[in-house]
Amino acid sequence: MPATEYDALKFHDGMVKAGLIVPVGVPGIFGRNHVFEDVLARFDAAVTRLATDDRADFFVFPPTIERRILEKVGYMDSFPQLAGTVHSFFGKELDARKLSERIHAGGAWGDAMAITDVSLNPAACYPLYPTLPGTVPSGGRVVTMLNWVFRHEPSPEPTRMQAFRVREYVACGPPEMVIRWRDTWLERGKHLLESLGLPAKADVASDPFFGKGGKMLAASQRELKLKFEVLVPVISRENPTACCSFNYHEAKFTDAFGIALPDGETAHTACLGFGLERCVMALFQEHGFDPGTWPGAVREKLWP
Repeated sequence: MPATEYDALKFHDGMVKAGLIVPVGVPGIFGRNHVFEDVLARFDAAVTRLATDDRADFFVFPPTIERRILEKVGYMDSFPQLAGTVHSFFGKELDARKLSERIHAGGAWGDAMAITDVSLNPAACYPLYPTLPGTVPSGGRVVTMLNWVFRHEPSPEPTRMQAFRVREYVACGPPEMVIRWRDTWLERGKHLLESLGLPAKADVASDPFFGKGGKMLAASQRELKLKFEVLVPVISRENPTACCSFNYHEAKFTDAFGIALPDGETAHTACLGFGLERCVMALFQEHGFDPGTWPGAVREKLWP
């Protein structure tokens, strides 16, 4: 039985009342308690077990990346509304005193800061591409990461977070290899969520490209079936939430960073990502706020 009605605010308030999340005053930003984090770690471990055959190299990257990456991959052309560039103070002592006075007077002070060389990471796979060698093996390579992601879309809807974690896998190699890998993972991801008692379904999707031109890019992305999502009802039955996505980038990133195959042909990439907080919320909505009462089959899967 669902924990609450399929309503964003009721679900948010239900998680707050259960102590699972802790509001901190900014929409889309909240703390998580030990129960939430335990379920998240258990789900992440289930994904890791599912990926054993991939023999993926594991990396951890910080939540900031070099701003140049956004520029090289055209992120600001497509998603400027989501970017979180990092700004800092570069002034001298007199400027610092003026800044302090403006803050204490309740005035605006953003114009006293200047952009730095780093940005908050807007996609879990972005830190990886500049680190890949110029040549990848002919059979391809798979890498996995657990990264924090930031997207500037503040909302009271609990699944629409500004900061969240993604378990990401990236395949880099020949086109046929990465497409086959992506399609295999689409089935794996859907099956994993279904095995946890979630009513998951897969569908073609598109990214939130900016502006009028973005509508054309989104339509093209759908037509070419470059992006799929697995959807689960969390705050709405009619409009289920994307809990994991599966994307074929073609040569977008390998062209940008000069990544090739041994024969000199440009490598292609694909990625998949499980939005860990969203998957945890889907479990709480479907099975209730107390994991101790969840169905035995679900507990056996997460607490083997």
